[in-house]
Amino acid sequence: MSAEGFASVDVAVVGAGLAGLSAARELERRGRSVLVLEARDRVGGRTLNGEIGDRAAVELGGQWIGPTQTRMRKLVGDLGLRTFPTYGTGAHLTEFEGAVIKHKGTIPRISGPVLLDVARAQRKLDAMADEVPLEAPWKAPKALEWDSQTFWSWMRANLFTRGGWSLVQLAVESVFAAEPEDLSLLHVLFYIHSAGGFDALVDTEGGAQQDRVVGGSQLVSIAIAKRLGGRVVLGAPVRRIAQEADGVRVVAEGAIATARRVLVAMSPTLATRLVFDPALPGLRDQLTQRTGQGAVIKCMAVYEQPFWRAAGLTGQATSDVGPVKLTFDNTPAEGAPGVLLGFLEGRQARILGRESSELRREVVLSCFARLFGPEAATPLDYLERDWAEEEWTRGCYGAYMPPGVWTGFGTALRAPVGRIHWAGAETATVWSGYMEGAVQSAERAVEEISAAEGWS
Repeated sequence: MSAEGFASVDVAVVGAGLAGLSAARELERRGRSVLVLEARDRVGGRTLNGEIGDRAAVELGGQWIGPTQTRMRKLVGDLGLRTFPTYGTGAHLTEFEGAVIKHKGTIPRISGPVLLDVARAQRKLDAMADEVPLEAPWKAPKALEWDSQTFWSWMRANLFTRGGWSLVQLAVESVFAAEPEDLSLLHVLFYIHSAGGFDALVDTEGGAQQDRVVGGSQLVSIAIAKRLGGRVVLGAPVRRIAQEADGVRVVAEGAIATARRVLVAMSPTLATRLVFDPALPGLRDQLTQRTGQGAVIKCMAVYEQPFWRAAGLTGQATSDVGPVKLTFDNTPAEGAPGVLLGFLEGRQARILGRESSELRREVVLSCFARLFGPEAATPLDYLERDWAEEEWTRGCYGAYMPPGVWTGFGTALRAPVGRIHWAGAETATVWSGYMEGAVQSAERAVEEISAAEGWS
């Protein structure tokens, strides 16, 4: 970029999260010039490391890599980074109907009817999900029927125990950071198929929560950006994208880029806040009007040591009481300091997000103490991140589709608009909404751009 903040490149990329950086890395590998414009003063998008203690880090944003997330695993290896397993030695805890149950494995020893209820519902969901085409969910045989109801409505018709309802609701909140009544049934089915099954979404060992990146997941984006060097410009929120006869003009604060193509690697919700000239087609704009962002506050308590391990506990816990309903051991790979991670998701995040950080701290620590004992009530430090309050994020884990969106507007999600192309985890067909999906979306977008320009 010139001293005046001007650049002319083959492709301008808007957003320095995993999708945007992965796309820029691949385009540059293919010999194309790129410029990445990022609104934040950092790279990583919805991944973010937080420092605890001396050189230790925890993940304040997206963090896990599952065994079938092959693109992320390869990327981590290619960048010289390593993974380590989420701690799982010992017993899990499940707080259910007034009792705290210790158990090995993913299934607690609760009533047979509840477990049967959940298993039956899961089998139905997996079978239905297999009928949803990943490239075009609106083409499913029952797409209109499934997209015309919320997941809450489906639960009401297919779950028959209070405990079964609680467990499935917990699964939905943990995956989408939203409530069953927020989501289209078709969207839930698409997500299940995209991940390879219901278990893959919710399990730790063998599932989406299996491994973490040593040093924190933001290191992936930091490593890519380091290799791209000056081709990544921070603190440059893009305001306007204008399509011209032979290219595009991307106007950011302090920078202007002209390019053959532009890749917008942002969530659909945020992308619509840019000014496009000419205006986007109505279908694309109406799609983004209807997509919502999940609500989550990641909360972590830091202790001198992970004391629960000595008590034979994994640190993994679920609760039907909450407001922290899901807990993990988030201790760094070094083994200290000890870190308990709790999630406030969906409705609880929306409610407690309006309260003071001091009150949230008190509420979260009381949940930890209820599960892990009084030692959990007095940490050395406490960290939290409310992603709905992030100016350039406005919610996590990602965008979701309410009823009617996939069938009415889904064709516009990935479709290029002239010289404008779209990437981001929400546009992925495999592991949609996850870091793996972000990388897959970058691969697809690069192929689109290369084909459109006739680049080999």
